[in-house]
Amino acid sequence: MTALPKVALKPDMGWCDDPADPAYNRPITLPHPTSHERLWRDDDLYDLIVVLGHNDDPVVPGMGSAVFLHIAPPAGKPTQGCVALSAMHLRQVLAQVGSKTVLEIKAP
Repeated sequence: MTALPKVALKPDMGWCDDPADPAYNRPITLPHPTSHERLWRDDDLYDLIVVLGHNDDPVVPGMGSAVFLHIAPPAGKPTQGCVALSAMHLRQVLAQVGSKTVLEIKAP
């Protein structure tokens, strides 16, 4: 499906979004004592998820966290700062990318 490295999601996986936490903008294991996003979701939006590399080299507290490419919410609803495509289009993109691929996200 893709040449990108793959990790199967598990119910205890999350992403820290608390700028005061040393784990800010990094994957974490749940439960976690500070603010975080749960990656295991009931709405299927993270069934396919790609970490986009926003604010990660170096991580700067408060400059944004948990910015992913994932399945779009239904009925054109917005994300909370991520990039989202239909499941079909996301699968098409993932089939064409590899570990050296650079995705450039531009606002319309």
